[in-house]
Amino acid sequence: MPPAKQLIGVIDVPGPERDALAETIARDGLAVYAADSIEGLPPETAFIVAHSRAVPSADWKRLAGRLPTLVVSDERQDADLLRAVDAGLVDYIIDPLRHGSLLRRMIGKAIEVHHLAAEREHDRARLAQLNEDLEELNESLETHLAMLRLDQQAGGQIQRKLLPQRPQTLNDVTYDYWLAPSLYLSGDFLDFQAFDERYSLFYFADVSGHGASSAFVTVLLKYLSNHWQHEWDGEHPEALAPRWLAALNRELLDAGIGKHATLFVGVIDHQRRYLHYSLGAQLPMPLLVTDGQVTPLSGEGMPVGLFPGVDYPWLGCELPEHFRLWLCSDGILECLPGDTLDMRLRELERRVLTSETLEDLRGSLALGALSDDDESVAESAPGHEELPDDLTIMMLSGFGNDKP
Repeated sequence: MPPAKQLIGVIDVPGPERDALAETIARDGLAVYAADSIEGLPPETAFIVAHSRAVPSADWKRLAGRLPTLVVSDERQDADLLRAVDAGLVDYIIDPLRHGSLLRRMIGKAIEVHHLAAEREHDRARLAQLNEDLEELNESLETHLAMLRLDQQAGGQIQRKLLPQRPQTLNDVTYDYWLAPSLYLSGDFLDFQAFDERYSLFYFADVSGHGASSAFVTVLLKYLSNHWQHEWDGEHPEALAPRWLAALNRELLDAGIGKHATLFVGVIDHQRRYLHYSLGAQLPMPLLVTDGQVTPLSGEGMPVGLFPGVDYPWLGCELPEHFRLWLCSDGILECLPGDTLDMRLRELERRVLTSETLEDLRGSLALGALSDDDESVAESAPGHEELPDDLTIMMLSGFGNDKP
């Protein structure tokens, strides 16, 4: 039964029969208000019980449109009763005074159904409003995403401007590379510069992760490497690479940005044809191709930016007149067949051995279809989505390879 606060309006002509009808309904705790027309009912009325004789035929639809209404009559063949039912009222009952219990149950059930219908309508309205709000939110998100996309594209273009021109020949060593970001910005980075006629310097970096935060570290790396190169006096080239890595390790730890990197730093002595280098967890190791053989460079070192007080190794090797030195980021391992890391590394060695140029290696990895044009990559950002990670390949060749 509905709570007592729900008011039942009774519409009937004044007299003992209306009083009896109101009394019958008022049992079981129902609150009843009797009136001779719909205008006489208070606004808090929740349900109407109307006698067919008390409502003009033209008012049934208006009555049904206002509140759920039950029609009562003393006779089944009452013409007004039939017109009321046709108007769409809730239900009807004949001889309500004899069927008081049924009447009250019908009222309670009708009020419950009306309440549920009102809740459903409210839920539909809320759902419609929610859908409208979601559409507005989606439009706002699309706008913000478009702005973020443009910002990321601009950042990617700036990052590419920081890369050196390719290919370049510094003294008698030719440098070439290919960098493919999987998103707008890359965590891979490299640089090469001539210090003077005797020395040239280069590094190859892979910052953990990819995207904006990793790209910021590459900008820091570019700035610091330029700064340290300008401070170098050209003495003790064997110490430059490990000193750079130790200084960068301190910088990343002091910055507290939670980023680390793997790096290979090299100093080529063109007069001696010698490579001084150091590394921090480089994987895969650089591959030196000479006289039809491929040899991974030796050495190991800790990642840069993870542990304080790390000493990085002082390493070096002779460079013959004709050589190719390949450096690849770990993204290349995703492009190679093999169930284990060792199998993929052996496969990489096999492919660099048969590759005379950067394009040869890209072709053997089925990467030839990927754009080599930085501007087209920027315009079609977010980059090379077909790649699972940033991928960078760098090749050094010399000393006699570039001579006619």
